[in-house]
Order: sequence, then C-alpha cells, then structure tokens
Amino acid sequence: MKKAQGDQNAARLVDAIVKGVQEVKGKDIVHLDLRGVPNTVCDHFVICHGDSVTQVEAIAGSVEKFAREEAGEKPWHSEGANNAEWVLLDYVNVVVHIFLRDKRTFYGLEDLWADAARHVYDNVA
Repeated sequence: MKKAQGDQNAARLVDAIVKGVQEVKGKDIVHLDLRGVPNTVCDHFVICHGDSVTQVEAIAGSVEKFAREEAGEKPWHSEGANNAEWVLLDYVNVVVHIFLRDKRTFYGLEDLWADAARHVYDNVA
C-alpha cells in the first residue's frame, strides 16, 4: 500500500512539474522513469530546456509554484540558480533538470539514461 501511495504522489508531482514547465513554454520536456534501472538515485527525472537564462529562471520558478500548489511539495535541494545554465530541483524521488539548450546538448543526460522508460511531452505553442 505504501509503495502504491508513493507512486501516486510521484505521478502527481511529475504532472505538476510538467504543467509548470509548459506554463512558461519550456522546450522538449522528457520524463524518464528510472524505477526499472538499477542503482539510481531517484525514481524520476524531468528534463527540459529554455532558450535563455531568463527563461530557465522562469521555468524553475514556475515548476516550484506548480509543485507546491498542485502536489504540496517543495524542493529538498536546488542548484544552479546563480548562473541558470543548468538548474536542478531535487524533490527526492523526482529530480528536475532545466537546461539552456546548448548545455542540454553538451551533457546529453537523456543519452546517459537511455535504458529508462521515456515519455515525451508536446511543446506548448
């Protein structure tokens, strides 16, 4: 029962995060479900990018707002807000990676976790 409840909470949090990204037109949103991958630090990654430092900052703020309002969650830890080239929001079982486009390409996070189940979301026009 506890695992099912945790899965529901994580799903609600992922949905809220995706809405937060879409609210400020974050690009190429990918949810990686890492539960089937051994030795991972969390169960879910949500990855996206913005086209400017300003947009990356806006995405991070929107994600925090939606996660708090819709899932009742605050990040346990965050990094990268100072230069906003790669902002990481750690919600323990769900980790959000918000990149500048060129940093996302350079680090290739999706390629590192290619064996994870992947869900791609449409860009909001």
